Amino acid sequence: MRRDPAPSRWAWRLQRLMLTPLFRFGVRVGLPFALTFGGASWWLSVPENQTLVTDKIAEIRASIEERPEFMVNLMAVDGTDAPLSAAIREAVPLDFPISSFDLDLEAIRSTLTEMPPVQAASIRIRPGGVLQVDVTPRTAAAIWRTADGLYLIDRAGVQFAEVSGRAARPDLPVLAGEGAPDHVPQALALVQAAAPLGDRLRGLVRLGDRRWDVVLDRDQRILLPAENPVQALERVIALENAQEVLSRDVSRIDLRLSDRPTVRMTQNATEEWWRIRALNLTNE
Repeated sequence: MRRDPAPSRWAWRLQRLMLTPLFRFGVRVGLPFALTFGGASWWLSVPENQTLVTDKIAEIRASIEERPEFMVNLMAVDGTDAPLSAAIREAVPLDFPISSFDLDLEAIRSTLTEMPPVQAASIRIRPGGVLQVDVTPRTAAAIWRTADGLYLIDRAGVQFAEVSGRAARPDLPVLAGEGAPDHVPQALALVQAAAPLGDRLRGLVRLGDRRWDVVLDRDQRILLPAENPVQALERVIALENAQEVLSRDVSRIDLRLSDRPTVRMTQNATEEWWRIRALNLTNE
């Protein structure tokens, strides 16, 4: 008898499965992947093998990170003076040489900008292994007098340094009173308007966080209104140039009411005026 050349039922089904794209993909890709993944998982389930892999990865990483081209050997600080530079180096203690992969530049920048004397800072790694720190320090605009001492403030009113005495910064105006740091630009405008008074200006005092008093020598004060204080001070300066009112025995010039300015005489001038008036009444 001749053998039947037709395939068996199971062979025919296998051939049909092999014609299915998804089955062929599973046999060619899925089965090898599953065997490989299972073998690797079983091998990595052994603690000794896990330690071996971890140590090898750390060794490879260290060999890359510690290459000479990735090492930082020193830090350069530009844009500031020596005391602030020393404070920056103390605030960011780095043990050089150090790998650039171990440096968090954003964290260093945040640390520097949190320092009161630093207004802005930029950090970068220069070729040659130099950590370049460019600092923009705060610029003192005035001296703020408080019950605790004297402090430097910038135009934004940020307090960033203590001053030993008024003589340490004679180039800066003195501000006092509640809320004075919140109105530094207006105070500087008043100081500029009072420039014709020369060295007679002693400072500005903020009253009730509403208005300013201009303090002069000889215990004289100019009480300015809450609205348009610069224009009011310019009126007093014009009056001084015309009639020298501030050169007289005047203790206060009150401009809080723009339509009714008042002048207060000193105690000696008041007593002298009453004496003269009494003499005139006696002669009559």
